[in-house]
Amino acid sequence: MSKKNIVCFGEVLWDLLPTGKIAGGAPMNVAVHANQLGLDAIMISAVGDDELGEGITSFLSSRGLSVSTIQKNEYQTGIVEVTLDAKGSPSYEIIQPVAWDFIRLTENAKKAVQVTDALVFGSLALRNEVSKNTLFALQAEAKLKVLDINLRKPFYTSELADELFKVADIVKVNDEELEMICAWYGQTGDETANAKFLKERYQLKGIIVTRGGNGAFFIDENNEFAEHQGFKVTVNDTIGSGDSFLASFITKWLNGEKPAEALKFACAVGAFVATQKGATPVISEEDILKIMN
Repeated sequence: MSKKNIVCFGEVLWDLLPTGKIAGGAPMNVAVHANQLGLDAIMISAVGDDELGEGITSFLSSRGLSVSTIQKNEYQTGIVEVTLDAKGSPSYEIIQPVAWDFIRLTENAKKAVQVTDALVFGSLALRNEVSKNTLFALQAEAKLKVLDINLRKPFYTSELADELFKVADIVKVNDEELEMICAWYGQTGDETANAKFLKERYQLKGIIVTRGGNGAFFIDENNEFAEHQGFKVTVNDTIGSGDSFLASFITKWLNGEKPAEALKFACAVGAFVATQKGATPVISEEDILKIMN
């Protein structure tokens, strides 16, 4: 059986932490984790013609990803100022404009999306019309569209979220995003009712709701419900934990695993990443089995 593959679209950047800089960006984190979990992953983005841009492409290459769809332009490579609270939860100051605000539509990018099993994207990279127009052109070519809404103030509107939900097949939201998005439509039920409301409103094939350290649940198009309570670990920082969760879930989903098994595995991977520093630690099967057992 041939390897399943995904294309991730959006921001690549450096998270500038108190302890130093770490390569990041939610879609890039998903690509790196999916690649190490057994998918072929490609990243569509842009960097500047600068040292930080060289660093991003070198990092991706070192983790086994092709950089053929990483564009170079005249803007600086993306950086984010990150501060951590006492619980290791990050807050971000996302600099603009940067290279990934200007991802162009290319034949190379179109061809990558046309043959992929899934296109993964979020909302942040669409704060500029150039990247937004590129994403909406590319999504029309994709077989399966996976949206990690990933709302970051002030770079979203309810109108943008609505546009993205309309083209998505599977959506991942966290519990806070779920409550906020549903409130836009006057929907104020419990988490399950809210998730079903969004699933039905947008005719989704599935919706994933993450709850931080309390696990996640999934509802498919037939209202089949799967849930996992998560794994209790000592948190180092939570940067990239949700991205590794999504990469793990998609990997299992594309390979035909049942949602309950995909959730369990994804919760274990997300928990492991939270015990490490930064968004993209190397993950071994042994690491995940330790968490699951």
